[in-house]
Amino acid sequence: MTKLLLFTFLALLISYSVLAQTQVIKGKVSDSQADYPLIGATVTVADSDPVKGAVTDTEGYFKIENVPVGRQTLIVQYIGYKSITVPNVLVTAGKEIVLQLKLEESVERLDEIVITSEADKDMPLNELAKVSARTFSLEEVTRFSGGRNDVARLATSFAGVSAPDDSRNDIVVRGNSPVGLLWRIEGIPIATTNHFATQGTTGGPVNALNTNLLRTSDFLTGAFPAEYGNANAAVFDVNFRNGNKDTYEFTGQLSAFSGLEFMAEGPLSRSNNSSFIASYRYGIASLAATGTTAVPYYQDFSFKAHLRETKAGRFEMFGLGGLSNIDFKGDEVEDDDLFANPNEDAYVDNQLGIIGLSHLIRLNKTTFIKTAIGASTNFNEYQQDNLVKNNEDILLEKYRAVDASTRENRYTLSTTLNKKFNARWSLKAGALIERYDADFSVTDRDNRADIPDNDGDGIPDYFITIRDLKDVYTLSQMFAQTENKLTDNLSITFGLHSQYLDYTDDFILEPRAAISWQIRPNQRWSLAYGFHAQTVPTPVLFFEEEISPGTYARTNENLGFIKSHHYVLAYDRNLSVDWRLKAEAYYQNIFDVPVESQPSSYSVLNEGADFIFNEEGSLVNEGTGTNYGVELTVEKFFSRGYYLLMTTSLYESKYKGSDGIERNTAFNNNLVGNLLVGKEWTFGESNRNALTFDTKLTSAGGKPYTPVDLDATRENAGREIRMDNIAFSERYKAYFRWDVKFGIRLNSKNKNISHQFFVDLQNVTNRKNEFVRRYNEVTDQVDLVEQIGFFPDVMYRIQF
Repeated sequence: MTKLLLFTFLALLISYSVLAQTQVIKGKVSDSQADYPLIGATVTVADSDPVKGAVTDTEGYFKIENVPVGRQTLIVQYIGYKSITVPNVLVTAGKEIVLQLKLEESVERLDEIVITSEADKDMPLNELAKVSARTFSLEEVTRFSGGRNDVARLATSFAGVSAPDDSRNDIVVRGNSPVGLLWRIEGIPIATTNHFATQGTTGGPVNALNTNLLRTSDFLTGAFPAEYGNANAAVFDVNFRNGNKDTYEFTGQLSAFSGLEFMAEGPLSRSNNSSFIASYRYGIASLAATGTTAVPYYQDFSFKAHLRETKAGRFEMFGLGGLSNIDFKGDEVEDDDLFANPNEDAYVDNQLGIIGLSHLIRLNKTTFIKTAIGASTNFNEYQQDNLVKNNEDILLEKYRAVDASTRENRYTLSTTLNKKFNARWSLKAGALIERYDADFSVTDRDNRADIPDNDGDGIPDYFITIRDLKDVYTLSQMFAQTENKLTDNLSITFGLHSQYLDYTDDFILEPRAAISWQIRPNQRWSLAYGFHAQTVPTPVLFFEEEISPGTYARTNENLGFIKSHHYVLAYDRNLSVDWRLKAEAYYQNIFDVPVESQPSSYSVLNEGADFIFNEEGSLVNEGTGTNYGVELTVEKFFSRGYYLLMTTSLYESKYKGSDGIERNTAFNNNLVGNLLVGKEWTFGESNRNALTFDTKLTSAGGKPYTPVDLDATRENAGREIRMDNIAFSERYKAYFRWDVKFGIRLNSKNKNISHQFFVDLQNVTNRKNEFVRRYNEVTDQVDLVEQIGFFPDVMYRIQF
């Protein structure tokens, strides 16, 4: 079988090496601030002979035909605007390239084409984000080693981001809890984009976002612009791309981790530029490396429809839905399982989804209003059966110990006004209203003592209701932000964000400001400040505490916003055409953090370190925290066949509970480093095909943890108790991982078909990084659970 696969691979390699193919590059060029089409802009393929290019039509569209496959560079120019260079456009035989290009109007010279150096390839799409922001593309998600086609895992390669967990994609930014992350899809906030996510958390083992549908999007890690609210840590601002408006195209994909996928796109009507794109994906459970021997099942569907633009405006529909479930059987648990318990059968079901409709209407050439309405849901169900066994490990009895379900529906209305007064001044203002519909139910008799007055069989007789909630509440947000470009090299932004939560009757104003100064053509300094506030996570806010036998109350329902001040100083320097150095220093002051009313080490800032929230009541907004550090990025953008990305983050993340003692947070790794290198060798006629090699080295300091109090745990019928008086005083060993990826990209002879195949060898050293030290009911000891070892991820993609 191995010889047959090798022979087939070599035959494909030889046959494709003598073939030739071209493709189409097309798209739209528009003003970066007001988004109106630029008529007569020129788009040319660099170093093409004869010159290949096009001029945009009355709607800003262009089309360049017969572009050779491979990596191309585009030059975009327009009178009075800064020209840009778009490098590393990967052209394949199987799919037309569709681009959305933005040009910035010069404030100094308006009667000529303004020639500038190559555009900053990492700058965010949101021009108001002057610091701590990075754009990412589909090509990067699929290129980097160890990414599993997951946009969240891609972010772990960027400075300031730590995720030393092979089983989940929780994003820790600058020492903040991943609970502080905001996910937005097409401008609509969503609780999470992950399968198997629990209520209140933002991460999970498998992302339901299909990267093949994504267009270039933004990731922001601090002091973000005024349009982003209800987040203290970071923002993933994700957008779906439009389908091809001229021709039908299809993609098939099979991956060991992300599963089997089929995607289709094309015109809804060729006469009016309307299009659709849709994808269905089914998880290949038996091949998924999720840190457990249990078999996970997951599937998701994503779509976007770009409808006809009329006098009434432009309409777009979009959606994402996912289903997932997994059963953990105690009799099938192995020693290295990260999630299961040999004395339990657990059943997990999850649902997530969002559907939305957006509308854009242009009031005049420089003013438009974009409005979106959406509905989203996040459902989790967890059921646990405890297994009673004798000394010979024979099952005696099985009983239901935990029954929990949470559903949170959101109904969202978002509207934004964009106004460009002139080349110097622009304004962005809007409002976002979210109506939450919560239904939480948790009953528990796990590891609780049997009542002696009853049968005395060792099985708890009564469930304890931890949460029983049905409620609705509304979070309203408004913002306004303006930018003044004093010169082409100096700009200032100022904004104000506000939030009102009717459940707690809390209102807050959050000022934001930034200045960016291009002191030299290759150097830029930026300084930013942001005041940010976030609602308390719903599992904490709605926790029901037993205040007397059989009587429960929501003792946390008056908790106000968690607040933080962000300060960021950034320095960017282009070392050469393709090399960049970026350094950032930051300080975050966090306050009004929920902590216990009695002296203790508990703080909400540490929630998100586990898969579920702690059960703490009677909290007050009196805790504090600080995060500060420096980040360094050295990047060689993809050119001349290779790229390099090296990031280093040195930071401290501290907090104080109600006992007033400063401690490490659960996310204070202190040091995170990444080194990514990739090389591409082209072959065949016109260098159309390619062999690729990518590798990634990741290292992080040991994660702090609170040791288990073994004696107290044994006295508490095996219900784990930790030494909260010395919380987060010990550390796991440092994290290290090395991933290596090999691939090949082939283009068909005379048909629009391309193939891509890669093998991603993850954790090639088979290092068993420490995951958690927890009480083991079987051994009656505190045992170490290790993370996933070596895992090969294989992917094949065909586009036609």
